[in-house]
Amino acid sequence: MNKTVNINLAGIFFHIDEDAYLKLQRYLESIKRSFTDSQGRSEIISDIEARIAELFSERVKHDKQVIGIKEVDEVIAIMGQPEDYLVDDDIFEDEPQSTSYKKSAPSKKLFRDTDNSYISGVSSGLGHYLGVDAVWMRLLWIVLTIASGGTFIVIYILFWILVPAAVTTAEKIMMTGEPVNISNIEKKIKDGFENVADNVSEAAKNVSKSVSGAAKKGSSSIKSSSKNFFDTIADIIMFFFKVIAKFIGILFIIIGASALIALIIAFISFNIVDIVHFPWMDFVDISNSGNTPPWLVSLFVFFGVGIPFFFLFYVGLKILINNLKSIGNIAKFTLLGLWLFSVIALVVIGIREASEHAINERSVQKNTLQIRANDTLRIKMAENDVYSSNLHRNDGFKIANNENGVKTIYRSDITILVKSTTDSIATISIEKSADGRNYEKAITRAKNINYNYIFNNNELVLDSYLSTATENKMSDQEVLVTLYLPINSVVYFDKSTEDFLSYYDDNLVSSKYANHYVKLTEDGVTCDDCTAEDFEIDIDTPNIQINEDGIQIQSDENNIKIDVNGVKAESEKVKVNINSDGVSVKSEE
Repeated sequence: MNKTVNINLAGIFFHIDEDAYLKLQRYLESIKRSFTDSQGRSEIISDIEARIAELFSERVKHDKQVIGIKEVDEVIAIMGQPEDYLVDDDIFEDEPQSTSYKKSAPSKKLFRDTDNSYISGVSSGLGHYLGVDAVWMRLLWIVLTIASGGTFIVIYILFWILVPAAVTTAEKIMMTGEPVNISNIEKKIKDGFENVADNVSEAAKNVSKSVSGAAKKGSSSIKSSSKNFFDTIADIIMFFFKVIAKFIGILFIIIGASALIALIIAFISFNIVDIVHFPWMDFVDISNSGNTPPWLVSLFVFFGVGIPFFFLFYVGLKILINNLKSIGNIAKFTLLGLWLFSVIALVVIGIREASEHAINERSVQKNTLQIRANDTLRIKMAENDVYSSNLHRNDGFKIANNENGVKTIYRSDITILVKSTTDSIATISIEKSADGRNYEKAITRAKNINYNYIFNNNELVLDSYLSTATENKMSDQEVLVTLYLPINSVVYFDKSTEDFLSYYDDNLVSSKYANHYVKLTEDGVTCDDCTAEDFEIDIDTPNIQINEDGIQIQSDENNIKIDVNGVKAESEKVKVNINSDGVSVKSEE
């Protein structure tokens, strides 16, 4: 049974096996001895410890996991042995000696380059990550910001918040895609202490170093060709999986960013319009039966829809950027709670709005009209300049100022129904209906509907619209005008009433009788001045003909004719004739 030791490495606590601890301690001491006379020794050692702590963190799955010899060996293999490098001031003149350990492939990560920044280092960091000069990235941000009307600044701020800055030497090396080992850490730090002349000399040496590295790379590529066939296939499959994952990440970023920008623009625009109160906002007010403040609804919609798209954008960034800074559990749970609250609030508002139309109630007023049998009643619709001069029935609502300058809801959902009665005098029934959350509210809204008519000298002038106060909201207000006329009375509907006459089956006078005198009888109605053209049936079918001669239906092989003489049906093999003499059927077979 081995002992475990708790260590603090670069500010991070680890549980480590005693044998692994002793090996790590010897390794760090040998590194320190190697850099005894090196410039920037303390910073080099600090960054090496930070890199080792990062590698350990990647291998620790939970807080109680103990680091063993295996993990220490893996980290040493990545970092390299001190004796593999010339650790004096001439370290850059030669390449490290070939070693037997396996070096990790360079992995480029996205950081903000604050050393070369104008604002936050986002553009410079993206330039390193994409292999593009930072100047072009800055120009791209400017173009995108202008093209999006300034809203792309939000994306820049998200990158600023979520992408970590390259602070340590190891992070600055990872930002450029170089392997993070002892040699590169020392090189990066030494670069910070060199003067201009040394940098020029160093550049020349690095050219030689690059040529040597390229030669070695060519040698290693020859060795890599010896991999077995299945390893190569696996690498190809993994490559395509990574490409697909990156594509999905880009797609998530585009969708998430586009949705967030659209939501921000819509949210700001809607609330500006609400504050300024453009005329069309009146429709929002009268349709809001539950009286929920519009800004509150827009806020809930913004969070309810925007938060999922923000996480979609964040997931896309996580797919593309391995080292993306976490927004933290507090932020995640706060956003989740805010989203749940917004969704629940929207559901409650929706239920409340729907409940305002749960009950429909009616208010009926009846009055007599001095129309008796054999009298003639003329009916027409009244024009109104406030609402509309176009006399057509529709279900739409309109807001306009009435004659007193008060905002009023208007609607032309008026229906006229005609029925016969055995009473000696005519009756008019005005039935007003409206929706409400309960009986009291619905009946109040119905009674608050204003609808008028004028009857004078056997002429009835009906309003072509109804009106109500704005506080009654859009509650499906309707008016049904029912005329109960005595038998043998005559009614004339003006052309203006055509669109308002009911299509119900129990309506005796339909729209086809408009502009005609119609007499009510016990069996229905009669129209003395109606012509055949008034009731002509328009059938746009070439195989069917309907005229004064009768009805004829023709096809390629069959022919049917119906007229005053009877019915004739013919086909290639059968002929049927039905008339006053009976039924005759002939077959050619």
